[in-house]
Amino acid sequence: MTSRNTLIVGGGPAAHRLVEALLSRFADEPAAAHRITVLAEEPHLPYDRVQLSKRLADGTADLTLDPASCWDHSAVSLRIGEAAVSVDRAAKTVTTSTGDVLGYDDLVLATGSAAPVPEIPGAATARVYRTIDDVDALVAEVAALGDELGRAPRVAVAGGGLLGLEAAGGVAALGADAVIIHSGGWLMSAQLDEGAGQALGRLIAARGVDLHLGTRPQKILLGPESRPVEVVCTDGRTVPADIVVFAIGIRARDELAAAAGVETAPRGGVIVDEACRSSDPSIWAIGEVAAIEGRTIGLVAPANAMAETVADRLLGGDAAFTTIDDATKLKLSGVDVASFGDAFAREPGALEIVYADPARGLYQKLVVSDDARTLLGGVFVGDATPYLGLRPLLGRVLDAEPAAYLSAAGAEPPSGGALPDDAMVCSCNNVTAGTVRTAVGDGCHDLAELKTCTRAGTQCGSCLPLVKKLLDAELSAAGATVSRALCEHFELSRQELFESVHVLGLTSWDETITRLGRGRGCDICKPAVGSILATQHGQYLLDGGRGPLQDTNDRALANMQKDGTYSVVPRIPGGEITPEKLGVIARVAQDFGLYTKITGGQRIDLFGARLDQLPDIWRVLVDAGFESGQAYGKALRNVKSCVGSTWCRYGVQDSVGMAIALELRYRGLRSPHKLKFGVSGCARECAEARGKDVGVIATDQGWNLYVGGNGGFQPAHAQLLASDLDDDTLVRYIDRYLMYYIRTADRLQRTARWIEDLDGGLDHVRDVVVHDSLGLAAELEAAVAQHVDTYADEWAATLADPERLRRFRSFVNEPGLADPSIARVEERGQLRPAKAEERAAGVVPLAGTTIPVRADAMSARESS
Repeated sequence: MTSRNTLIVGGGPAAHRLVEALLSRFADEPAAAHRITVLAEEPHLPYDRVQLSKRLADGTADLTLDPASCWDHSAVSLRIGEAAVSVDRAAKTVTTSTGDVLGYDDLVLATGSAAPVPEIPGAATARVYRTIDDVDALVAEVAALGDELGRAPRVAVAGGGLLGLEAAGGVAALGADAVIIHSGGWLMSAQLDEGAGQALGRLIAARGVDLHLGTRPQKILLGPESRPVEVVCTDGRTVPADIVVFAIGIRARDELAAAAGVETAPRGGVIVDEACRSSDPSIWAIGEVAAIEGRTIGLVAPANAMAETVADRLLGGDAAFTTIDDATKLKLSGVDVASFGDAFAREPGALEIVYADPARGLYQKLVVSDDARTLLGGVFVGDATPYLGLRPLLGRVLDAEPAAYLSAAGAEPPSGGALPDDAMVCSCNNVTAGTVRTAVGDGCHDLAELKTCTRAGTQCGSCLPLVKKLLDAELSAAGATVSRALCEHFELSRQELFESVHVLGLTSWDETITRLGRGRGCDICKPAVGSILATQHGQYLLDGGRGPLQDTNDRALANMQKDGTYSVVPRIPGGEITPEKLGVIARVAQDFGLYTKITGGQRIDLFGARLDQLPDIWRVLVDAGFESGQAYGKALRNVKSCVGSTWCRYGVQDSVGMAIALELRYRGLRSPHKLKFGVSGCARECAEARGKDVGVIATDQGWNLYVGGNGGFQPAHAQLLASDLDDDTLVRYIDRYLMYYIRTADRLQRTARWIEDLDGGLDHVRDVVVHDSLGLAAELEAAVAQHVDTYADEWAATLADPERLRRFRSFVNEPGLADPSIARVEERGQLRPAKAEERAAGVVPLAGTTIPVRADAMSARESS
């Protein structure tokens, strides 16, 4: 190639990737052979638009794409703040906004897309969410209006897709009252099915973002100084708003091409072939402006693949863009969301395996072939853990039953070591598992090196956990030391972090991240640190900046349900309860219209409480002697017991008394995962103790202690640790066992998996607990004693402090206003949440509304 000029119009991620791909392909210094000119309309170095939410949260965040060094290359000329105005195809020139006329041999259009604003009255006052300048202006306006109005500004975001949710979550974090107006019946309706969209909607609403679905803005009413005051929707609804933001999708910026006579698609975009070449052989298009098969694609991975294709073609190759990867994994307003493949099960004969857990706000779905073997797609909301392992297996035969891959049901995600070499790990950069393994074999032995030499994880970063798994698996196979860093913010493992916090006497997140970590933290390390601090210091969970560290349920001290309400689980130690306390629970359920259910852990669950009702409900319960059952936390849930020797003619020990003593001793103890106990009064095992993390079974001589049991998709029987123990010895051994687990287990690791991973397994645990092989017995017992001495009921502490009660309001500006979106259906004498079809029947879902179940609907359900 001799003296060839490539002119790239656009300064976004696609242009950056094209420049980088070209430079990486040059064998020699190309200054004389090839010139690359980039016209970047915005006054910034090319930046990562996917990370705009970071800029919204932190106005100083630098989103510049790495490596920025490519702009210093002698072959590259980057012209910032200069746009292309027109193209003369015959002369092969482009006129810029400065009046310069630039020649080209190849013109690459990477003009991206714009955020459309509908032509409705008042639209001129609205904002969009598309660029750094858009975000900076929005942040400034929210702050200025807050000062001027003396209250939280009301921001209405039109659009419930990716950008709309980012914008709404961001302004809510800034202190604004955020509202989403979305034309679809559920959020992210283009990427998620109805079940996932409804689950996402409940989680977003629980974060204080109001939702208006199935409608769109019709006009914006203006007040003094021509400012927005209200949005009028197409269905007649009105939404108060001080700021209106449109994020209703993208429109390809193809006007430059269209004006030059380049063929464009009816719905927008420059039509290109598999080489990403337009109808003009000298003009190419990549990224969001390129129309593939009649549609444009607003995702990172396809844009990068197009850039690589064009780079190869410009240098004489024959690469082709043939596959559109529209897999998505994001964290929207603090909620994990992911979808890939045939998420809507459109493939003929496709089967859907769905796990919906309303108690935890989770929705997970796999789409498989009609023989339930080949993976076709998936959708995840609330917990996207399986996405990382399943996404590379798209189109492959699964090794196990599909349901076994769903983490919400307690399954373990597939191991990175099991992935075939051609499985795609990083779709943004087209990196396979084999590429990662080869790089590790060639000497990339830490994550930073691996990212540099393979590019995996350098774009959106969602694949990094899987890349790390592959790295660890390869290093372990080679006999090398494997890093057990908790996350990118802490190089320490959870065990090392626990010990360091203890030794240094750290008491807050700020102290911990400053002394032991870096950055701002993430959803991996924050809950882990919150749990460690709670275990070691026994402080109120939500004070002192610890509230944001907690998961959703911990922040509300209650379990969120599928409709955004909460369940209340008072502690009933050992399942023993007086008639008087039963009466209190009954009155609470009646007074607040709650659904009641006896749980598998011998407790009573009260469903359907609004956030603002929780303090009133708990005030009654606390006054009656109840306390929190910590059903929302990674802590001791319950101690199940049979009736034992108190009544049973087979019982040989007082199992009820022991169960109550153990539950009162370990209540509220935070741990890496939830804990369940069982105490059986004889070998008949009515309390199912061997299915629990700690199982106690009575013998004629005392108690047998079993450890490491659990249910779920990987059930494990507890194993015998010690036999014929007296009461005091039993409690001492449980103290040591629990604290050793809490100190050394990984985050979210159940006791069964922890024992399996320990060197020596159960024998090692027995040596530590029974024989004190590490000399830790006194220290472990002292830690439990400190917990017992400092324990305070979280709800009693909440009710005693007006500031703490401020968290429990549905609407900040109107504390007494109930959530109007709650609808109930009477069934079997109780009220349950209305289903989508019942809402769609025309019933207005007002708080307290009861929708009678039709007889034909009931019979249809029974027959099915």
